[in-house]
Amino acid sequence: MILQDLIVGAQHRVSHVQTDDVMRDLRILAAHAMGIEPSRITLHMQDEISEDVRAQFNLYVDARTVNTPISKIIQKRQFWGREFGVDLNVLDPRGDTETLVAACLEIGVPSRVLDLGTGSGAIGLTLAAEWPRAEVCCTDISEEALEVARINMNHLGVAGTVTLLQSDWFAQVKGRYDLIVSNPPYITKADWYELDVEVRGFDPRIALTDEGDGLAAYRIITKNAGAFLHSEGHLVVEIGASQKDAVVALFEEAEFTQIQCLPDMDGRDRVVKAVWIDKT
Repeated sequence: MILQDLIVGAQHRVSHVQTDDVMRDLRILAAHAMGIEPSRITLHMQDEISEDVRAQFNLYVDARTVNTPISKIIQKRQFWGREFGVDLNVLDPRGDTETLVAACLEIGVPSRVLDLGTGSGAIGLTLAAEWPRAEVCCTDISEEALEVARINMNHLGVAGTVTLLQSDWFAQVKGRYDLIVSNPPYITKADWYELDVEVRGFDPRIALTDEGDGLAAYRIITKNAGAFLHSEGHLVVEIGASQKDAVVALFEEAEFTQIQCLPDMDGRDRVVKAVWIDKT
Protein backbone atom coordinates (compact mmCIF):
# COMPACT_ATOMS: atom_id res chain seq x y z
CA MET A 1 0.00 0.00 0.00
CA ILE A 2 1.23 3.49 -0.82
CA LEU A 3 1.01 6.38 1.61
CA GLN A 4 -1.66 8.24 -0.33
CA ASP A 5 -4.02 5.26 -0.20
CA LEU A 6 -3.34 4.80 3.51
CA ILE A 7 -4.32 8.41 4.27
CA VAL A 8 -7.39 8.48 2.02
CA GLY A 9 -8.53 5.15 3.39
CA ALA A 10 -8.54 6.53 6.95
CA GLN A 11 -10.64 9.59 6.13
CA HIS A 12 -14.00 7.97 6.88
CA ARG A 13 -12.80 6.90 10.35
CA VAL A 14 -12.38 10.49 11.52
CA SER A 15 -15.14 12.16 9.50
CA HIS A 16 -17.15 12.75 12.70
CA VAL A 17 -14.32 14.59 14.48
CA GLN A 18 -14.69 18.36 14.63
CA THR A 19 -11.64 19.81 12.90
CA ASP A 20 -10.77 22.52 10.42
CA ASP A 21 -9.14 20.04 8.04
CA VAL A 22 -9.45 16.26 8.33
CA MET A 23 -6.89 15.56 5.63
CA ARG A 24 -4.35 17.90 7.19
CA ASP A 25 -4.72 16.03 10.48
CA LEU A 26 -4.19 12.69 8.76
CA ARG A 27 -1.13 13.95 6.91
CA ILE A 28 0.42 15.12 10.19
CA LEU A 29 -0.26 11.74 11.81
CA ALA A 30 1.14 9.90 8.80
CA ALA A 31 4.27 12.03 8.80
CA HIS A 32 4.79 11.36 12.49
CA ALA A 33 4.36 7.62 11.96
CA MET A 34 6.99 7.76 9.21
CA GLY A 35 9.37 9.94 11.19
CA ILE A 36 9.41 12.79 8.68
CA GLU A 37 8.46 16.45 8.84
CA PRO A 38 4.80 17.14 7.89
CA SER A 39 5.99 19.75 5.39
CA ARG A 40 7.64 16.93 3.38
CA ILE A 41 4.68 14.56 3.35
CA THR A 42 3.67 15.37 -0.25
CA LEU A 43 7.07 14.13 -1.44
CA HIS A 44 6.29 10.68 -0.05
CA MET A 45 2.69 10.13 -1.18
CA GLN A 46 3.69 7.38 -3.62
CA ASP A 47 6.00 5.60 -1.18
CA GLU A 48 5.24 2.02 -0.22
CA ILE A 49 4.36 1.85 3.47
CA SER A 50 5.79 -0.77 5.81
CA GLU A 51 3.58 -2.75 8.15
CA ASP A 52 5.15 -1.03 11.15
CA VAL A 53 4.31 2.43 9.82
CA ARG A 54 0.82 1.33 8.89
CA ALA A 55 0.22 -0.10 12.37
CA GLN A 56 1.54 3.04 14.06
CA PHE A 57 -0.57 5.29 11.85
CA ASN A 58 -3.68 3.27 12.66
CA LEU A 59 -2.99 3.65 16.38
CA TYR A 60 -2.80 7.41 15.90
CA VAL A 61 -6.04 7.41 13.93
CA ASP A 62 -7.73 5.36 16.65
CA ALA A 63 -6.76 8.07 19.14
CA ARG A 64 -8.08 10.78 16.85
CA THR A 65 -11.46 9.03 16.53
CA VAL A 66 -12.08 9.74 20.23
CA ASN A 67 -11.19 13.44 19.77
CA THR A 68 -7.65 13.26 21.12
CA PRO A 69 -5.98 16.47 19.91
CA ILE A 70 -3.27 16.05 17.30
CA SER A 71 -0.71 17.62 19.64
CA LYS A 72 -1.50 15.10 22.38
CA ILE A 73 -1.19 12.23 19.92
CA ILE A 74 2.20 13.24 18.53
CA GLN A 75 3.12 14.78 21.92
CA LYS A 76 4.51 18.05 20.62
CA ARG A 77 3.30 21.55 19.92
CA GLN A 78 4.79 24.65 18.30
CA PHE A 79 4.90 27.76 20.49
CA TRP A 80 6.70 31.02 19.74
CA GLY A 81 8.63 29.29 16.95
CA ARG A 82 9.88 26.45 19.14
CA GLU A 83 8.79 22.87 19.62
CA PHE A 84 7.52 21.85 23.06
CA GLY A 85 6.76 18.37 24.24
CA VAL A 86 3.25 17.96 25.68
CA ASP A 87 1.24 15.15 27.20
CA LEU A 88 -1.92 14.67 29.23
CA ASN A 89 -0.25 16.16 32.32
CA VAL A 90 0.14 19.66 30.88
CA LEU A 91 -1.97 22.32 29.25
CA ASP A 92 -1.56 22.42 25.50
CA PRO A 93 0.09 25.83 24.81
CA ARG A 94 -2.00 27.89 22.43
CA GLY A 95 -1.51 30.91 20.23
CA ASP A 96 -3.45 33.17 22.61
CA THR A 97 -0.72 32.72 25.20
CA GLU A 98 1.86 34.11 22.78
CA THR A 99 0.23 37.48 23.59
CA LEU A 100 1.50 36.98 27.14
CA VAL A 101 5.03 36.30 25.94
CA ALA A 102 4.94 39.36 23.65
CA ALA A 103 3.80 41.55 26.57
CA CYS A 104 6.73 40.31 28.67
CA LEU A 105 9.29 40.87 25.93
CA GLU A 106 8.16 44.48 25.55
CA ILE A 107 9.16 45.20 29.15
CA GLY A 108 12.88 44.79 28.58
CA VAL A 109 15.38 42.20 29.76
CA PRO A 110 14.98 41.35 33.48
CA SER A 111 17.56 39.72 35.69
CA ARG A 112 15.17 37.29 37.40
CA VAL A 113 11.86 35.86 36.18
CA LEU A 114 9.27 33.75 38.03
CA ASP A 115 6.78 31.69 36.01
CA LEU A 116 3.94 30.46 38.23
CA GLY A 117 2.13 27.31 37.10
CA THR A 118 4.54 26.61 34.28
CA GLY A 119 3.01 23.35 32.96
CA SER A 120 5.03 22.40 29.88
CA GLY A 121 7.25 25.42 30.49
CA ALA A 122 6.00 27.15 27.34
CA ILE A 123 6.08 30.63 28.90
CA GLY A 124 9.04 30.47 31.25
CA LEU A 125 11.29 28.46 28.93
CA THR A 126 10.44 30.69 25.99
CA LEU A 127 11.47 33.72 28.04
CA ALA A 128 14.65 31.92 29.10
CA ALA A 129 15.47 31.25 25.45
CA GLU A 130 14.72 34.85 24.46
CA TRP A 131 16.65 36.26 27.44
CA PRO A 132 19.70 33.96 27.77
CA ARG A 133 21.20 36.06 30.59
CA ALA A 134 18.08 36.03 32.76
CA GLU A 135 17.57 33.60 35.64
CA VAL A 136 14.17 31.95 35.30
CA CYS A 137 12.33 29.97 37.98
CA CYS A 138 9.46 27.83 36.71
CA THR A 139 7.06 26.49 39.33
CA ASP A 140 4.20 24.03 39.27
CA ILE A 141 2.28 22.07 41.87
CA SER A 142 2.39 18.97 39.64
CA GLU A 143 5.48 16.72 39.62
CA GLU A 144 4.31 15.27 36.31
CA ALA A 145 4.07 18.69 34.73
CA LEU A 146 7.55 19.61 35.96
CA GLU A 147 8.93 16.46 34.37
CA VAL A 148 7.52 17.60 31.02
CA ALA A 149 9.02 21.04 31.61
CA ARG A 150 12.37 19.41 32.44
CA ILE A 151 12.41 17.55 29.13
CA ASN A 152 11.56 20.76 27.28
CA MET A 153 14.19 22.70 29.23
CA ASN A 154 16.87 20.27 28.14
CA HIS A 155 15.60 20.16 24.57
CA LEU A 156 15.76 23.95 24.32
CA GLY A 157 19.21 24.10 25.88
CA VAL A 158 18.29 26.52 28.68
CA ALA A 159 19.02 24.32 31.71
CA GLY A 160 21.91 26.56 32.74
CA THR A 161 19.64 29.50 33.57
CA VAL A 162 16.40 27.76 34.57
CA THR A 163 15.29 26.35 37.93
CA LEU A 164 12.28 24.06 38.19
CA LEU A 165 10.49 24.19 41.52
CA GLN A 166 7.49 22.24 42.83
CA SER A 167 5.33 24.80 44.58
CA ASP A 168 1.71 25.64 45.22
CA TRP A 169 1.91 29.18 43.83
CA PHE A 170 4.34 31.08 46.13
CA ALA A 171 4.56 28.46 48.88
CA GLN A 172 8.15 27.34 48.13
CA VAL A 173 9.33 30.48 46.32
CA LYS A 174 12.15 32.55 47.82
CA GLY A 175 13.75 35.84 46.85
CA ARG A 176 12.59 38.70 44.66
CA TYR A 177 12.10 38.95 40.94
CA ASP A 178 11.93 41.61 38.24
CA LEU A 179 9.07 39.84 36.45
CA ILE A 180 6.37 37.45 37.62
CA VAL A 181 4.30 35.85 34.88
CA SER A 182 1.45 33.34 34.94
CA ASN A 183 -1.27 31.74 32.86
CA PRO A 184 -3.38 30.45 35.77
CA PRO A 185 -6.59 28.37 35.67
CA TYR A 186 -9.35 30.89 34.92
CA ILE A 187 -12.29 28.84 33.60
CA THR A 188 -15.29 28.99 35.95
CA LYS A 189 -16.87 25.77 37.15
CA ALA A 190 -20.04 26.71 35.27
CA ASP A 191 -18.11 27.23 32.02
CA TRP A 192 -16.11 24.02 32.39
CA TYR A 193 -18.87 21.95 30.83
CA GLU A 194 -19.08 24.28 27.84
CA LEU A 195 -15.45 23.75 26.85
CA ASP A 196 -14.60 22.01 23.62
CA VAL A 197 -14.21 18.26 24.11
CA GLU A 198 -10.57 18.40 22.98
CA VAL A 199 -9.84 20.79 25.84
CA ARG A 200 -12.09 19.37 28.55
CA GLY A 201 -11.10 15.78 27.80
CA PHE A 202 -7.37 16.04 27.30
CA ASP A 203 -5.94 19.03 29.17
CA PRO A 204 -5.51 18.65 32.96
CA ARG A 205 -8.55 20.03 34.74
CA ILE A 206 -6.41 21.62 37.45
CA ALA A 207 -4.74 23.78 34.80
CA LEU A 208 -8.05 25.03 33.44
CA THR A 209 -10.48 25.69 36.29
CA ASP A 210 -10.36 26.67 39.96
CA GLU A 211 -13.73 24.91 40.43
CA GLY A 212 -15.22 28.28 41.36
CA ASP A 213 -15.52 31.74 39.84
CA GLY A 214 -12.29 31.58 37.83
CA LEU A 215 -10.60 34.26 39.95
CA ALA A 216 -9.08 32.25 42.81
CA ALA A 217 -5.57 32.18 41.33
CA TYR A 218 -5.63 35.91 40.59
CA ARG A 219 -6.55 36.64 44.20
CA ILE A 220 -3.55 34.64 45.42
CA ILE A 221 -1.15 36.04 42.85
CA THR A 222 -2.06 39.71 43.18
CA LYS A 223 -2.18 39.54 46.98
CA ASN A 224 1.26 37.94 47.32
CA ALA A 225 3.26 39.04 44.28
CA GLY A 226 4.45 42.29 45.84
CA ALA A 227 6.45 40.37 48.45
CA PHE A 228 8.38 38.68 45.64
CA LEU A 229 8.89 41.62 43.29
CA HIS A 230 11.63 44.20 43.25
CA SER A 231 10.32 47.75 43.21
CA GLU A 232 9.34 48.63 39.63
CA GLY A 233 9.04 44.93 38.87
CA HIS A 234 6.21 43.68 36.64
CA LEU A 235 3.37 41.23 37.09
CA VAL A 236 1.90 39.88 33.84
CA VAL A 237 -0.99 37.38 33.68
CA GLU A 238 -3.20 35.84 31.04
CA ILE A 239 -6.95 36.25 31.57
CA GLY A 240 -10.20 35.00 30.11
CA ALA A 241 -11.91 37.27 27.59
CA SER A 242 -14.61 38.39 30.06
CA GLN A 243 -12.38 38.86 33.12
CA LYS A 244 -10.78 42.24 32.48
CA ASP A 245 -12.76 44.28 35.02
CA ALA A 246 -12.53 41.69 37.79
CA VAL A 247 -8.80 41.06 37.39
CA VAL A 248 -7.94 44.75 37.03
CA ALA A 249 -9.88 45.38 40.25
CA LEU A 250 -7.73 42.80 42.04
CA PHE A 251 -4.57 44.50 40.75
CA GLU A 252 -5.89 47.82 42.00
CA GLU A 253 -6.80 46.37 45.39
CA ALA A 254 -3.24 45.04 45.71
CA GLU A 255 -1.95 48.55 44.89
CA PHE A 256 -0.26 47.79 41.58
CA THR A 257 0.30 50.75 39.27
CA GLN A 258 0.40 51.32 35.50
CA ILE A 259 -2.21 48.61 34.99
CA GLN A 260 -2.86 47.73 31.35
CA CYS A 261 -5.08 45.22 29.58
CA LEU A 262 -3.83 43.96 26.22
CA PRO A 263 -5.80 42.18 23.47
CA ASP A 264 -4.89 39.00 21.65
CA MET A 265 -4.75 38.67 17.86
CA ASP A 266 -8.54 38.40 17.72
CA GLY A 267 -9.04 41.60 19.71
CA ARG A 268 -10.19 39.85 22.90
CA ASP A 269 -8.91 40.93 26.31
CA ARG A 270 -6.09 38.50 27.04
CA VAL A 271 -3.31 39.94 29.25
CA VAL A 272 -3.16 42.21 32.29
CA LYS A 273 0.24 43.71 33.11
CA ALA A 274 1.21 46.11 35.88
CA VAL A 275 4.10 47.55 37.88
CA TRP A 276 4.83 47.07 41.57
CA ILE A 277 6.20 50.00 43.54
CA ASP A 278 7.64 48.99 46.91
CA LYS A 279 6.42 51.50 49.52
CA THR A 280 8.50 50.16 52.41
